[in-house]
Amino acid sequence: MERAQIEATVLEMVQKAKGAARSLAAMPAAVKNAVLLDVGEALIAEQPYILAENRKDMAEGEKKGLSAAMLERLRITEKGIRDMVQGLREVAALADPVGEIGEMRRRPSGIVVGRMRVPLGVILMIYESRPNVTIDAAALCFKTGNAVILRGGSEAIHSNLALAKVLRDVLVKHGVDPAVAQVLDFTDREGVDVLLQQEAYIDLVIPRGGEGLIRAVTEKSRIPVLKHYKGVCHCFVDADADQDMAIRIIVNAKVQRPSVCNALEGLLVHREIAGEFLPKVARALHNEGVRLLGCPSSRVICETIEPAAEGDWGAEFLDLILVVKVVSGIDEAMDYIDRYGSRHTETIITRSYEHSQRFLREVDASAVMVNASTRFNDGGQFGLGAEIGISTTKLHAYGPMGLEELTTRKFIVYGAGETRA
Repeated sequence: MERAQIEATVLEMVQKAKGAARSLAAMPAAVKNAVLLDVGEALIAEQPYILAENRKDMAEGEKKGLSAAMLERLRITEKGIRDMVQGLREVAALADPVGEIGEMRRRPSGIVVGRMRVPLGVILMIYESRPNVTIDAAALCFKTGNAVILRGGSEAIHSNLALAKVLRDVLVKHGVDPAVAQVLDFTDREGVDVLLQQEAYIDLVIPRGGEGLIRAVTEKSRIPVLKHYKGVCHCFVDADADQDMAIRIIVNAKVQRPSVCNALEGLLVHREIAGEFLPKVARALHNEGVRLLGCPSSRVICETIEPAAEGDWGAEFLDLILVVKVVSGIDEAMDYIDRYGSRHTETIITRSYEHSQRFLREVDASAVMVNASTRFNDGGQFGLGAEIGISTTKLHAYGPMGLEELTTRKFIVYGAGETRA
Protein backbone atom coordinates (compact mmCIF):
# COMPACT_ATOMS: atom_id res chain seq x y z
CA MET A 1 0.00 0.00 0.00
CA GLU A 2 1.35 3.46 -0.92
CA ARG A 3 2.27 5.85 1.89
CA ALA A 4 -0.38 8.37 0.81
CA GLN A 5 -3.05 5.67 0.86
CA ILE A 6 -1.93 4.50 4.30
CA GLU A 7 -2.09 8.05 5.65
CA ALA A 8 -5.57 8.58 4.19
CA THR A 9 -6.85 5.29 5.59
CA VAL A 10 -5.43 5.97 9.05
CA LEU A 11 -6.75 9.53 9.13
CA GLU A 12 -10.24 8.31 8.25
CA MET A 13 -10.07 5.67 11.02
CA VAL A 14 -8.94 8.05 13.76
CA GLN A 15 -11.45 10.71 12.80
CA LYS A 16 -14.25 8.17 12.91
CA ALA A 17 -12.98 6.88 16.26
CA LYS A 18 -12.91 10.38 17.73
CA GLY A 19 -16.50 10.99 16.67
CA ALA A 20 -17.68 7.58 17.88
CA ALA A 21 -16.02 8.10 21.27
CA ARG A 22 -18.33 11.04 22.04
CA SER A 23 -21.49 9.00 21.57
CA LEU A 24 -20.02 6.00 23.40
CA ALA A 25 -19.11 8.10 26.44
CA ALA A 26 -22.80 8.85 26.97
CA MET A 27 -24.10 5.32 26.36
CA PRO A 28 -26.07 3.78 29.26
CA ALA A 29 -24.42 0.87 31.06
CA ALA A 30 -27.35 -1.44 30.27
CA VAL A 31 -26.83 -0.95 26.54
CA LYS A 32 -23.08 -1.56 26.79
CA ASN A 33 -23.64 -4.72 28.81
CA ALA A 34 -26.19 -6.06 26.33
CA VAL A 35 -23.74 -5.56 23.48
CA LEU A 36 -20.93 -7.31 25.36
CA LEU A 37 -23.10 -10.32 26.17
CA ASP A 38 -24.27 -10.50 22.57
CA VAL A 39 -20.66 -10.49 21.36
CA GLY A 40 -20.09 -13.52 23.57
CA GLU A 41 -23.02 -15.34 22.00
CA ALA A 42 -21.77 -14.41 18.54
CA LEU A 43 -18.31 -15.82 19.30
CA ILE A 44 -19.88 -19.15 20.20
CA ALA A 45 -22.05 -19.13 17.07
CA GLU A 46 -19.10 -18.20 14.84
CA GLN A 47 -16.61 -20.57 16.46
CA PRO A 48 -16.05 -22.76 13.34
CA TYR A 49 -15.33 -19.65 11.24
CA ILE A 50 -12.94 -18.19 13.84
CA LEU A 51 -11.04 -21.45 14.28
CA ALA A 52 -10.74 -21.91 10.52
CA GLU A 53 -9.27 -18.42 10.12
CA ASN A 54 -6.88 -19.06 13.01
CA ARG A 55 -5.68 -22.25 11.33
CA LYS A 56 -4.60 -20.11 8.34
CA ASP A 57 -2.43 -18.00 10.65
CA MET A 58 -1.02 -21.08 12.38
CA ALA A 59 -0.10 -22.70 9.05
CA GLU A 60 1.60 -19.53 7.82
CA GLY A 61 3.36 -19.10 11.17
CA GLU A 62 4.77 -22.62 11.00
CA LYS A 63 5.98 -21.96 7.44
CA LYS A 64 7.73 -18.79 8.60
CA GLY A 65 9.40 -20.68 11.44
CA LEU A 66 7.76 -18.86 14.34
CA SER A 67 8.99 -20.08 17.72
CA ALA A 68 6.95 -22.53 19.78
CA ALA A 69 6.21 -19.72 22.25
CA MET A 70 4.90 -17.44 19.48
CA LEU A 71 2.77 -20.22 18.00
CA GLU A 72 1.33 -21.00 21.43
CA ARG A 73 0.30 -17.37 21.81
CA LEU A 74 -1.16 -17.31 18.31
CA ARG A 75 -3.33 -20.41 18.63
CA ILE A 76 -7.09 -20.06 19.28
CA THR A 77 -8.75 -23.15 20.76
CA GLU A 78 -12.32 -23.92 21.74
CA LYS A 79 -11.27 -23.31 25.33
CA GLY A 80 -9.75 -20.00 24.24
CA ILE A 81 -13.08 -18.93 22.80
CA ARG A 82 -14.86 -20.01 25.99
CA ASP A 83 -12.34 -17.91 27.95
CA MET A 84 -13.08 -14.88 25.74
CA VAL A 85 -16.80 -15.36 26.31
CA GLN A 86 -16.30 -15.69 30.05
CA GLY A 87 -14.21 -12.53 30.02
CA LEU A 88 -16.99 -10.66 28.23
CA ARG A 89 -19.54 -11.87 30.78
CA GLU A 90 -17.29 -10.80 33.65
CA VAL A 91 -16.78 -7.34 32.18
CA ALA A 92 -20.53 -6.97 31.61
CA ALA A 93 -21.18 -7.93 35.25
CA LEU A 94 -18.78 -5.32 36.62
CA ALA A 95 -20.02 -1.93 37.77
CA ASP A 96 -19.69 0.76 35.11
CA PRO A 97 -17.20 3.34 36.41
CA VAL A 98 -18.13 6.02 33.89
CA GLY A 99 -20.00 8.91 35.49
CA GLU A 100 -19.13 7.84 39.04
CA ILE A 101 -18.91 10.92 41.29
CA GLY A 102 -16.97 11.15 44.52
CA GLU A 103 -15.13 13.44 46.94
CA MET A 104 -17.82 16.13 46.96
CA ARG A 105 -16.73 19.03 49.19
CA ARG A 106 -18.21 22.48 49.85
CA ARG A 107 -15.56 25.18 49.67
CA PRO A 108 -15.56 28.45 51.67
CA SER A 109 -16.68 30.28 48.51
CA GLY A 110 -19.92 28.28 48.49
CA ILE A 111 -19.14 26.11 45.45
CA VAL A 112 -19.31 22.32 45.74
CA VAL A 113 -16.34 20.55 44.14
CA GLY A 114 -16.22 16.88 43.24
CA ARG A 115 -14.65 14.45 40.80
CA MET A 116 -16.33 12.46 38.03
CA ARG A 117 -14.84 9.41 36.35
CA VAL A 118 -14.75 9.75 32.55
CA PRO A 119 -13.34 7.81 29.57
CA LEU A 120 -9.85 8.55 28.29
CA GLY A 121 -11.20 8.99 24.74
CA VAL A 122 -9.53 7.04 21.91
CA ILE A 123 -7.06 4.26 22.68
CA LEU A 124 -4.63 2.65 20.26
CA MET A 125 -3.74 -0.98 21.05
CA ILE A 126 -0.68 -2.42 19.30
CA TYR A 127 -0.08 -6.09 20.04
CA GLU A 128 1.57 -9.25 18.81
CA SER A 129 0.34 -12.80 18.35
CA ARG A 130 -2.45 -13.12 20.94
CA PRO A 131 -5.73 -12.75 18.99
CA ASN A 132 -7.74 -12.87 22.24
CA VAL A 133 -6.45 -9.34 22.91
CA THR A 134 -8.75 -8.17 20.11
CA ILE A 135 -11.79 -9.18 22.16
CA ASP A 136 -10.40 -8.40 25.62
CA ALA A 137 -9.26 -4.90 24.67
CA ALA A 138 -12.43 -4.09 22.73
CA ALA A 139 -14.59 -5.22 25.67
CA LEU A 140 -12.77 -3.18 28.29
CA CYS A 141 -12.61 -0.09 26.11
CA PHE A 142 -16.27 -0.38 25.16
CA LYS A 143 -17.39 -0.77 28.78
CA THR A 144 -15.39 2.30 29.81
CA GLY A 145 -16.68 4.45 26.96
CA ASN A 146 -13.42 4.50 25.02
CA ALA A 147 -13.17 4.03 21.28
CA VAL A 148 -10.31 1.70 20.36
CA ILE A 149 -8.18 1.11 17.29
CA LEU A 150 -6.64 -2.36 17.31
CA ARG A 151 -3.47 -3.14 15.40
CA GLY A 152 -2.45 -6.77 15.77
CA GLY A 153 0.62 -8.42 14.31
CA SER A 154 0.78 -9.63 10.71
CA GLU A 155 1.09 -13.20 12.01
CA ALA A 156 -2.49 -13.02 13.38
CA ILE A 157 -4.20 -11.02 10.63
CA HIS A 158 -6.77 -13.69 9.66
CA SER A 159 -7.72 -14.35 13.29
CA ASN A 160 -7.98 -10.67 14.19
CA LEU A 161 -10.10 -9.81 11.16
CA ALA A 162 -12.43 -12.74 11.92
CA LEU A 163 -12.91 -11.49 15.48
CA ALA A 164 -13.33 -7.94 14.16
CA LYS A 165 -16.13 -9.11 11.87
CA VAL A 166 -17.96 -10.68 14.82
CA LEU A 167 -17.58 -7.44 16.79
CA ARG A 168 -18.71 -5.24 13.92
CA ASP A 169 -21.79 -7.34 13.15
CA VAL A 170 -22.96 -7.17 16.78
CA LEU A 171 -22.34 -3.41 17.01
CA VAL A 172 -24.32 -2.78 13.83
CA LYS A 173 -27.12 -5.05 15.07
CA HIS A 174 -27.44 -2.88 18.20
CA GLY A 175 -27.28 0.38 16.27
CA VAL A 176 -23.86 1.29 17.67
CA ASP A 177 -21.34 3.11 15.49
CA PRO A 178 -18.85 0.34 14.54
CA ALA A 179 -16.06 2.92 14.61
CA VAL A 180 -15.93 2.45 18.39
CA ALA A 181 -13.84 -0.72 17.81
CA GLN A 182 -11.79 -0.82 14.60
CA VAL A 183 -9.15 -3.34 13.57
CA LEU A 184 -6.47 -2.24 11.13
CA ASP A 185 -6.99 -4.51 8.12
CA PHE A 186 -3.55 -4.13 6.55
CA THR A 187 -0.16 -5.13 7.93
CA ASP A 188 2.20 -2.48 6.51
CA ARG A 189 4.46 -1.28 9.32
CA GLU A 190 4.08 2.27 8.07
CA GLY A 191 0.50 2.10 9.34
CA VAL A 192 1.78 1.97 12.93
CA ASP A 193 4.17 4.87 12.30
CA VAL A 194 1.31 7.01 10.98
CA LEU A 195 -1.00 6.05 13.86
CA LEU A 196 1.65 7.04 16.41
CA GLN A 197 1.64 10.59 15.04
CA GLN A 198 -2.13 11.11 15.49
CA GLU A 199 -1.95 13.02 18.78
CA ALA A 200 -4.96 15.15 17.81
CA TYR A 201 -7.20 12.07 17.74
CA ILE A 202 -5.64 9.35 19.93
CA ASP A 203 -5.32 9.85 23.69
CA LEU A 204 -3.29 6.80 24.80
CA VAL A 205 -1.20 4.07 23.20
CA ILE A 206 -0.98 0.65 24.85
CA PRO A 207 1.58 -1.68 23.25
CA ARG A 208 1.40 -5.32 24.27
CA GLY A 209 4.09 -7.72 23.17
CA GLY A 210 7.84 -8.19 23.26
CA GLU A 211 10.30 -5.63 24.59
CA GLY A 212 11.43 -4.74 21.06
CA LEU A 213 7.90 -3.80 20.01
CA ILE A 214 7.28 -1.69 23.10
CA ARG A 215 10.58 0.19 22.84
CA ALA A 216 9.97 0.87 19.14
CA VAL A 217 6.49 2.23 19.88
CA THR A 218 7.78 4.40 22.73
CA GLU A 219 10.54 5.90 20.57
CA LYS A 220 8.21 6.78 17.68
CA SER A 221 5.05 7.90 19.48
CA ARG A 222 3.93 11.51 19.91
CA ILE A 223 1.12 10.16 22.12
CA PRO A 224 1.47 9.04 25.77
CA VAL A 225 2.45 5.35 25.93
CA LEU A 226 1.57 3.00 28.76
CA LYS A 227 4.57 0.68 28.88
CA HIS A 228 5.37 -2.87 29.93
CA TYR A 229 8.77 -3.75 28.56
CA LYS A 230 9.07 -7.31 29.85
CA GLY A 231 8.15 -9.69 32.63
CA VAL A 232 11.19 -10.87 34.57
CA CYS A 233 9.52 -12.38 37.63
CA HIS A 234 11.31 -13.86 40.64
CA CYS A 235 10.58 -16.12 43.58
CA PHE A 236 12.61 -15.87 46.79
CA VAL A 237 12.44 -18.98 48.98
CA ASP A 238 13.20 -17.91 52.55
CA ALA A 239 15.01 -20.02 55.15
CA ASP A 240 11.80 -20.94 56.98
CA ALA A 241 9.66 -21.60 53.89
CA ASP A 242 7.28 -24.53 53.67
CA GLN A 243 9.35 -26.40 51.10
CA ASP A 244 6.58 -28.56 49.66
CA MET A 245 4.45 -25.47 49.14
CA ALA A 246 7.42 -23.66 47.60
CA ILE A 247 7.94 -26.45 45.06
CA ARG A 248 4.24 -26.40 44.07
CA ILE A 249 4.32 -22.63 43.60
CA ILE A 250 7.60 -22.61 41.65
CA VAL A 251 6.53 -25.40 39.29
CA ASN A 252 3.20 -23.68 38.65
CA ALA A 253 4.80 -20.27 38.09
CA LYS A 254 7.35 -21.63 35.61
CA VAL A 255 5.53 -24.48 33.87
CA GLN A 256 1.82 -23.71 33.58
CA ARG A 257 2.34 -21.19 30.75
CA PRO A 258 6.04 -20.41 30.31
CA SER A 259 5.47 -18.06 27.36
CA VAL A 260 3.54 -15.38 29.28
CA CYS A 261 4.82 -12.28 31.05
CA ASN A 262 3.88 -13.41 34.57
CA ALA A 263 5.77 -16.72 34.31
CA LEU A 264 8.70 -17.21 36.66
CA GLU A 265 12.16 -16.43 35.25
CA GLY A 266 14.39 -16.38 38.35
CA LEU A 267 14.59 -18.47 41.53
CA LEU A 268 16.43 -17.15 44.62
CA VAL A 269 17.05 -19.60 47.46
CA HIS A 270 18.24 -18.81 50.98
CA ARG A 271 21.63 -20.44 51.55
CA GLU A 272 20.52 -22.00 54.85
CA ILE A 273 18.14 -24.35 53.05
CA ALA A 274 19.77 -24.51 49.61
CA GLY A 275 21.50 -27.84 50.27
CA GLU A 276 18.22 -29.53 51.15
CA PHE A 277 15.83 -27.60 48.93
CA LEU A 278 17.63 -27.20 45.61
CA PRO A 279 17.90 -30.92 44.72
CA LYS A 280 14.18 -31.37 45.43
CA VAL A 281 12.99 -28.38 43.41
CA ALA A 282 15.46 -29.15 40.61
CA ARG A 283 14.10 -32.69 40.34
CA ALA A 284 10.51 -31.43 40.19
CA LEU A 285 11.39 -28.85 37.52
CA HIS A 286 13.47 -31.28 35.45
CA ASN A 287 10.51 -33.67 35.47
CA GLU A 288 8.56 -30.91 33.73
CA GLY A 289 11.28 -30.35 31.14
CA VAL A 290 12.70 -27.18 32.70
CA ARG A 291 16.36 -26.37 32.02
CA LEU A 292 18.09 -24.79 35.04
CA LEU A 293 20.96 -22.29 34.77
CA GLY A 294 22.63 -21.35 38.02
CA CYS A 295 25.31 -19.61 40.02
CA PRO A 296 28.44 -21.53 41.15
CA SER A 297 26.98 -22.17 44.62
CA SER A 298 23.83 -23.73 43.19
CA ARG A 299 25.89 -25.94 40.84
CA VAL A 300 27.99 -27.28 43.71
CA ILE A 301 24.79 -28.37 45.43
CA CYS A 302 23.01 -29.72 42.35
CA GLU A 303 25.05 -31.02 39.42
CA THR A 304 22.08 -31.00 37.02
CA ILE A 305 22.11 -27.19 37.09
CA GLU A 306 24.05 -25.75 34.14
CA PRO A 307 26.30 -22.67 34.44
CA ALA A 308 24.49 -19.38 33.87
CA ALA A 309 26.05 -16.85 31.51
CA GLU A 310 26.18 -13.16 32.43
CA GLY A 311 23.33 -12.39 30.03
CA ASP A 312 21.05 -14.97 31.65
CA TRP A 313 20.59 -12.90 34.81
CA GLY A 314 17.55 -10.69 34.26
CA ALA A 315 16.61 -12.44 31.00
CA GLU A 316 13.01 -13.00 29.97
CA PHE A 317 13.17 -16.52 28.56
CA LEU A 318 9.44 -17.08 27.86
CA ASP A 319 10.39 -20.76 27.73
CA LEU A 320 11.12 -23.72 30.03
CA ILE A 321 14.36 -22.14 31.28
CA LEU A 322 14.96 -20.80 34.79
CA VAL A 323 17.95 -19.13 36.44
CA VAL A 324 18.83 -20.12 40.01
CA LYS A 325 20.86 -18.19 42.55
CA VAL A 326 21.72 -18.94 46.17
CA VAL A 327 21.47 -15.77 48.30
CA SER A 328 22.49 -14.94 51.86
CA GLY A 329 19.02 -13.75 52.85
CA ILE A 330 16.17 -11.37 52.16
CA ASP A 331 18.40 -8.30 51.71
CA GLU A 332 20.49 -9.90 48.99
CA ALA A 333 17.32 -11.25 47.38
CA MET A 334 15.75 -7.79 47.28
CA ASP A 335 18.98 -6.24 45.98
CA TYR A 336 19.04 -8.83 43.19
CA ILE A 337 15.39 -8.12 42.30
CA ASP A 338 16.09 -4.39 42.28
CA ARG A 339 18.93 -4.94 39.80
CA TYR A 340 17.44 -7.60 37.53
CA GLY A 341 13.67 -7.34 37.97
CA SER A 342 11.31 -5.60 35.55
CA ARG A 343 8.75 -4.25 38.07
CA HIS A 344 6.28 -6.91 36.98
CA THR A 345 5.72 -9.60 39.65
CA GLU A 346 7.79 -10.77 42.61
CA THR A 347 6.91 -13.37 45.24
CA ILE A 348 8.38 -14.57 48.54
CA ILE A 349 7.80 -17.98 50.09
CA THR A 350 8.14 -17.60 53.85
CA ARG A 351 6.58 -18.28 57.25
CA SER A 352 8.06 -15.05 58.64
CA TYR A 353 5.55 -12.24 59.08
CA GLU A 354 8.37 -9.73 59.40
CA HIS A 355 10.01 -10.83 56.14
CA SER A 356 6.70 -10.98 54.28
CA GLN A 357 5.89 -7.41 55.30
CA ARG A 358 9.36 -6.14 54.39
CA PHE A 359 9.09 -7.81 50.99
CA LEU A 360 5.67 -6.27 50.36
CA ARG A 361 6.83 -2.79 51.39
CA GLU A 362 10.30 -2.68 49.86
CA VAL A 363 10.09 -4.58 46.58
CA ASP A 364 9.14 -2.30 43.69
CA ALA A 365 6.86 -4.22 41.33
CA SER A 366 3.34 -3.89 39.98
CA ALA A 367 2.36 -6.95 42.05
CA VAL A 368 4.22 -8.26 45.11
CA MET A 369 3.06 -11.57 46.57
CA VAL A 370 3.50 -13.74 49.64
CA ASN A 371 3.24 -17.54 49.28
CA ALA A 372 1.54 -17.40 45.89
CA SER A 373 2.40 -18.05 42.24
CA THR A 374 3.43 -15.14 40.03
CA ARG A 375 0.84 -16.41 37.53
CA PHE A 376 -1.84 -14.68 39.61
CA ASN A 377 -0.81 -11.23 38.36
CA ASP A 378 -3.67 -11.06 35.91
CA GLY A 379 -6.72 -8.84 35.63
CA GLY A 380 -9.13 -11.76 35.67
CA GLN A 381 -7.50 -13.33 38.72
CA PHE A 382 -7.55 -9.96 40.52
CA GLY A 383 -11.26 -9.51 39.83
CA LEU A 384 -10.87 -6.79 37.20
CA GLY A 385 -12.41 -8.82 34.39
CA ALA A 386 -10.40 -9.21 31.19
CA GLU A 387 -7.35 -6.96 31.37
CA ILE A 388 -6.04 -4.73 28.61
CA GLY A 389 -2.45 -5.18 29.74
CA ILE A 390 -0.09 -4.93 32.68
CA SER A 391 1.69 -1.64 33.24
CA THR A 392 5.14 -1.69 34.79
CA THR A 393 5.33 2.10 34.81
CA LYS A 394 3.55 4.19 37.43
CA LEU A 395 1.84 6.84 35.29
CA HIS A 396 -1.04 6.51 35.19
CA ALA A 397 -1.48 2.86 36.15
CA TYR A 398 0.66 0.19 37.84
CA GLY A 399 -0.20 -3.47 37.34
CA PRO A 400 -3.12 -5.06 35.48
CA MET A 401 -5.30 -2.48 33.75
CA GLY A 402 -9.00 -3.05 34.18
CA LEU A 403 -11.95 -0.69 33.99
CA GLU A 404 -10.83 2.05 36.36
CA GLU A 405 -7.40 2.22 34.74
CA LEU A 406 -9.08 2.99 31.40
CA THR A 407 -10.75 6.07 32.84
CA THR A 408 -9.61 9.29 34.44
CA ARG A 409 -11.31 11.77 36.74
CA LYS A 410 -12.27 15.33 35.96
CA PHE A 411 -13.32 17.99 38.46
CA ILE A 412 -16.96 19.02 38.52
CA VAL A 413 -18.35 22.09 40.26
CA TYR A 414 -21.86 22.94 41.46
CA GLY A 415 -22.59 26.58 42.14
CA ALA A 416 -25.47 28.90 42.97
CA GLY A 417 -24.28 32.12 41.43
CA GLU A 418 -20.95 32.33 43.25
CA THR A 419 -18.24 34.57 41.79
CA ARG A 420 -14.58 34.72 42.72
CA ALA A 421 -13.45 37.75 44.77
